[in-house]
Amino acid sequence: MAYLGENIPKLGFGFMRLPMIGEEIDIEQTKEMVDLFMSKGFTYFDSSWAYNGGKSEEAMKAAIVDRYPRESFQIATKCPVWIVKTEEEARNMIWTSLERTGAGYIDYYLLHNLGNNRTKYFDDFGMWDYVRELKEKGLVRHIGFSMHDNADALDKLLTEHPEMEFVQFQLNYDDWESPTIQARKCYEVALKHHKPIVVMEPVKGGLLANPAESIRKIFADANPNVSLASWAIRYAASLDNIITVLSGMSTLDQVQDNVAFMENFKPLDQDELAVIEKARQAISEIPSIPCTGCQYCIEGCPQNILIPNVFATYNRKMIYNDLAGAKSRYGLETRMTGKASDCLACGNCEQVCPQHLDIMESLKTIAEELEK
Repeated sequence: MAYLGENIPKLGFGFMRLPMIGEEIDIEQTKEMVDLFMSKGFTYFDSSWAYNGGKSEEAMKAAIVDRYPRESFQIATKCPVWIVKTEEEARNMIWTSLERTGAGYIDYYLLHNLGNNRTKYFDDFGMWDYVRELKEKGLVRHIGFSMHDNADALDKLLTEHPEMEFVQFQLNYDDWESPTIQARKCYEVALKHHKPIVVMEPVKGGLLANPAESIRKIFADANPNVSLASWAIRYAASLDNIITVLSGMSTLDQVQDNVAFMENFKPLDQDELAVIEKARQAISEIPSIPCTGCQYCIEGCPQNILIPNVFATYNRKMIYNDLAGAKSRYGLETRMTGKASDCLACGNCEQVCPQHLDIMESLKTIAEELEK
């Protein structure tokens, strides 16, 4: 059965991590990257109103829109309305994006980063009806949303908003069985609702391209001639109902590597999937906070600390030795909720934790390491 975006090549170009010269995007290098990407038949570009303070969307105009026929590519961008205060500001985001990109219309327009306390802003500002109006007027071709939340939240959103045509969420082999990211469960929810998927974070922000030595060896033993990133991107692209798999490429070398293995894309075979499973198992055995994401601890927390999410950010540091990435993700996860340092040590969380975790002590450690 055909689905929206079925014929779009399965590698998309994320404009979030473009090459920089100081505080400015390196437009000339970006043009080279775009030219190579499109010369190999790839067409999908993803940005957001918020990326690089709007410079990402402006780079789309300079590197893509001004240089290629409009029907030869797809522009996707997003509206993160939880960062503004009024409905007028929220609704004006599309006009800013259209002006910055010069695209005339947006092919795939997303309500950006739903989940947790952020979703209510889209409800309060009437964004669900508004994006439908934009589609009716021809300003956007297709409407959907991105989210960072669990499968139950995704199921609720798709049940309440069947008019959404596609979804975008984090999916990679490491997070496939994650109790907090719930990639597999989210994937199954999308299939249940017959919604195609744009995959983000297939390489987990670059972590799966630079894993621990024990993980690298597993892949090198299986095939020493391909990049680590190729395993992660091909894994996501091998799934059914995928519009495209976004890669936030920062260098021409990264584009060259990605297009080399995706130009004539072949899904992973059973032997390759077995290698992925072996790597996933090895990652799970690296010491980390063994939180299962049951969320029992959240309900009784007087400080509204999303404890499983906070633990997941710290596990990024423990498993991948990525302190900078852990701090960045921690900042996003606690932007609108309680921080680890807000813990009152009331003990409500530990009383209900099925894993009997030392939650209060872990929060103290996390505050000391991630809030500096």
